[in-house]
Amino acid sequence: MKHRPLGRSGISVPPLCFGCNVFGWTVDEASSFRLLDTVLEHGLTFLDTADVYSRWVPGHHGGESETIIGKWMKARGNRNRVILATKVGMDMGNGNVGLKGDYIARAVEDSLRRLQTDHIDLYQSHKDDETTPQEETLAAYEKLIKAGKVRAIGASNFSAERLQNALDISAKNGLPRYESMQPEYSLAERSSYEGALQRVCVDNDLGVITFFSLAAGFLTGKYRSEADFGKSPRGARSIPRYMNPRGMRILAGLDEVAGETRSEPAAVALAWLMTRPAIAAPIASATKPEHVATLVAATGLELTASQIERLTTASA
Repeated sequence: MKHRPLGRSGISVPPLCFGCNVFGWTVDEASSFRLLDTVLEHGLTFLDTADVYSRWVPGHHGGESETIIGKWMKARGNRNRVILATKVGMDMGNGNVGLKGDYIARAVEDSLRRLQTDHIDLYQSHKDDETTPQEETLAAYEKLIKAGKVRAIGASNFSAERLQNALDISAKNGLPRYESMQPEYSLAERSSYEGALQRVCVDNDLGVITFFSLAAGFLTGKYRSEADFGKSPRGARSIPRYMNPRGMRILAGLDEVAGETRSEPAAVALAWLMTRPAIAAPIASATKPEHVATLVAATGLELTASQIERLTTASA
């Protein structure tokens, strides 16, 4: 599996990142261990989580996903084989939210404790915090990098303007710069990345790791009608917005290319993402070990120029 550079960080990553937001939510601890064993066995060593996963579940407080990953790495003794990405900034309750320097300093210690490790490979600002000067946030990250607690930093859910502003501040003040960007991007949702944000990422050599890469499961092809919404907890919440003529065109295009390549629609959708400018690794998750094969297949699927163009046109 050929790795790709993550910005200018010196870290190289597999062409697909495994999303761990399902751990402790729709996947219990034992099943999470089996999933993690499977992805690592297939070379998918890049894991993405966040401190807030899965606070939205009744009775949860956040940190459930990080805790499971930490227990797994401790049990397997494999921390040195994993490229670990987590995030800070979403509301954890009791005023614990945002990107102020003192909060980042506390939040990283909580994440390190849950993950049972002494360092995080990629620490990301989960969303922009316009109430905190970006200089303050970047200076806090500088301390963590100098202390060896963080190797590189990234951003998620930033506008093109705010991301460029952060990069300018880093260059002007000699502060660490965001090496990655995590936007929503897929065949079904292109507008939030393509355009100004993509230009900032390309012009500044950022590695882009996309979330909702399979549009909450829509691009797997398992949702074809309203009757299918109950197939997963995410279905009824996320899928209806894709059930329109454009969505059906995208599925038809995926079916066609999947037939030509003897692969699954999900693998085709991820392979298309891997051809886009600045993409380092789409993020995708699975809830069962047998689903991991589709993710692995995507990393070896080389689409022809004609196939890429047909998918791009279908999703315009």
